[in-house]
Amino acid sequence: MSTLAVIGGGPAGLMATEVARAAGVEVELFDAKGSVGRKFLIAGKGGLNLTHSEPMPMFAHRYREREREIAGWLQDFDADALRAWARGLGVDTFVGSSGRVFPSDLKAAPLLRGWVRRLRDQGVRFHVQHRWLGWDDDGALRFATPDGERTLRADASVLALGGGSWPRLGSDGAWQEVLRARGVDVAPLRPANCGFDIGWSDHFAQRHAGAPLKPVIAHWRDAAGHEHAQQGECVVTQTGIEGSLVYALSADLRDAIARDGSALLHLDLAPGRGQARLRDALSRPRLGRSLGEHIRRQTGLSGVKSGLLREVLERDALEEPSTLAATIKRLPLVLTAPRPIDESISSAGGVRLEALDDALMLAPGTHAVPAGTFCAGEMLDWEAPTGGYLLTACFASGKRAGEGAVAWMSSVPAAGA
Repeated sequence: MSTLAVIGGGPAGLMATEVARAAGVEVELFDAKGSVGRKFLIAGKGGLNLTHSEPMPMFAHRYREREREIAGWLQDFDADALRAWARGLGVDTFVGSSGRVFPSDLKAAPLLRGWVRRLRDQGVRFHVQHRWLGWDDDGALRFATPDGERTLRADASVLALGGGSWPRLGSDGAWQEVLRARGVDVAPLRPANCGFDIGWSDHFAQRHAGAPLKPVIAHWRDAAGHEHAQQGECVVTQTGIEGSLVYALSADLRDAIARDGSALLHLDLAPGRGQARLRDALSRPRLGRSLGEHIRRQTGLSGVKSGLLREVLERDALEEPSTLAATIKRLPLVLTAPRPIDESISSAGGVRLEALDDALMLAPGTHAVPAGTFCAGEMLDWEAPTGGYLLTACFASGKRAGEGAVAWMSSVPAAGA
């Protein structure tokens, strides 16, 4: 009987495992950590955002430059299919007010436990504390284990090794050099869904780090120069800014910094109030009140929002109603760097999709890797915003790679034959 080795126990690897085992293939699953699905559990710590209810084609549009390729994966396994799959594990889901989809109990652990239990019952063999090292000269898979190095010869393999954003959970990107040495085209890993450095004054950082900014409207330009606006919430940090609104824009902002050395982000601190109305209110007599109290009374801005105005405007400009009103509506922030990749929620870059066929197999002969090597999940060169899009594409790519491995193994003699 054919044997598939799946390396990486996240959603992509587990889904590839499930697909292959359902087709009658023997599966050996390996993970570098002491248990599988650790990043999946962390993702669900504040409530597992499994997928999103947004309809196609807008759902696929969230994958930016990789929209076409990932739309193909989603044709086989979309958000509805993912919800039905979870229901098959006894986990019902619901759509939140934002359109995001969550398990009814909001937890990741019951879903993961049920999934692993079902795979074990189906005969999948799990091998933890097995760190993949590459291949030996004969094409066998190499693993570092607590008992020394181990090799395994499989008929095919699915690499689902994650990106580089959670090294302590196993997603450390160590696989990059192994594949590059074999001629695989790997785009450098970069932070995605990340915060950014701004370089606050010490006074502002000490006073406002950790303060939420809500609601605000972000204005920014993409690489083509088109302006965008999005309302949401974010948080001031010791060095800059982060949070859900910033994560949604992070790809454009990160790429602008790489291209231009910095990125300009404008924040509307008073959504729903026009600039002229603010100017007229700020032009009213202060009647002996302090400037901060006058701003608070006339605009409703205080705390961190008031602090931001002081951070970007000199005293004379703060005293000028037209300038102050304009800044409230378009507060400029210069972002100087994304936060390091090991602080980000996910990563961009990875094995370029052009190096793979439609079944996500590395083309034999083009690369010095054993035939029947497939890749899936976040180690591929795509990215998506938070909101369930990341997990959905990981599941869908795992299904595509698992099906591809089954089809490929059926077309070649088994290793032991």
